[in-house]
Amino acid sequence: MQFRDLKKQYEVLKPEIDAAIADVIDSSRFISGPQVRELEAQLAEYVGVKHCITCGNGTDAITLAMMAWGIGEGDAVFVPDFTFFSSGECPAIVGATPIFVDVDERTFNLDSDKLELAVEQIISEGEIKPKAVVAVDLFGLPADYARIKAVCKKYDLLLLEDGAQGFGGSINGKMACSFGDIATTSFFPAKPLGCYGDGGAIFTDNDEWAAMLRSLTVHGKSGNDKYNNIRIGMNSRLDTIQAAILLPKFKAFAEYEIDAVNHAADRYTELFVGSGIITPVIPDSYVSSWAQYTVQLPIDIDRAKLVEHLKSKGIPAMIYYVKPMHLQGAFEGTRSAVADCTVTEQLCKTVLSLPMHPYLTEEEIAVIVNETMRGIL
Repeated sequence: MQFRDLKKQYEVLKPEIDAAIADVIDSSRFISGPQVRELEAQLAEYVGVKHCITCGNGTDAITLAMMAWGIGEGDAVFVPDFTFFSSGECPAIVGATPIFVDVDERTFNLDSDKLELAVEQIISEGEIKPKAVVAVDLFGLPADYARIKAVCKKYDLLLLEDGAQGFGGSINGKMACSFGDIATTSFFPAKPLGCYGDGGAIFTDNDEWAAMLRSLTVHGKSGNDKYNNIRIGMNSRLDTIQAAILLPKFKAFAEYEIDAVNHAADRYTELFVGSGIITPVIPDSYVSSWAQYTVQLPIDIDRAKLVEHLKSKGIPAMIYYVKPMHLQGAFEGTRSAVADCTVTEQLCKTVLSLPMHPYLTEEEIAVIVNETMRGIL
């Protein structure tokens, strides 16, 4: 059994993917081939924004957004404490100070009330200036953008939507990666829409930022003149082969894979009823893209022992995340390490992610649930 079965997906899409790769090899247009722009156009239309700029990976995407906004030393960027390292790493890379904020215990996403308290605390300290918020669509569920946007508007903060795990989710029919002033996603293979290597994308409706981002992805070049570099940028492009692979994968993703993972998640939740395990909450009008199906175990359960039990039955289980952001060694001794994030600290002790992908069968789900229950008895 696979945690995210990319082999099965390839078996289903093999003719289309093989043909797409062969077309790129035949053309020899390995960098900036036409498939890159075709993919960008399709993704922008799907998300519902004017611009999609692909890049080398999801981490670069966040860093490029920070660079386009001119964020740097003296700026505070507010980031959920329960997330992957890059959400806070990228503001730090450009010299800003990530300020870690606790999350909602049921959705795992940024707590807007605690966000406002954190902003006011930074203002009262007066040492750094509140500049932006990175809201993460964790495990596939879009964050509470209505409330987060209200805080951003009140304090004049830029909003970056980190949709690395959330691409394909939605709120009231509005798609993830359309909620931020800029949004980013990742095409890492295990993501809801993944390629066969690294890749990422940036979304915005702002023409000026889009032009800046296109320049920054290619060494800060001026328009189409790659030998006239007008700013310091990066070398961060999506390879043509990866774009070609993503095109048939995106078609399947939009046509049936999102529905399939939501069906699998519903089945998990039904089977866990009455178990004492806390299952994920999807608020009304929200759709998750289910990057992971993450439960919370009772506090008295030996999680390591349960993981070993599942492994012995051929069931892979993962822990996202074992350590809060503010306790990461990279931030030790800095302002970023000062955070009141008790919910995150509790989640790090109790969460467990179970296999989730569009090709998961009901029989496999039943086995996973049954063995999980046996493992906690």
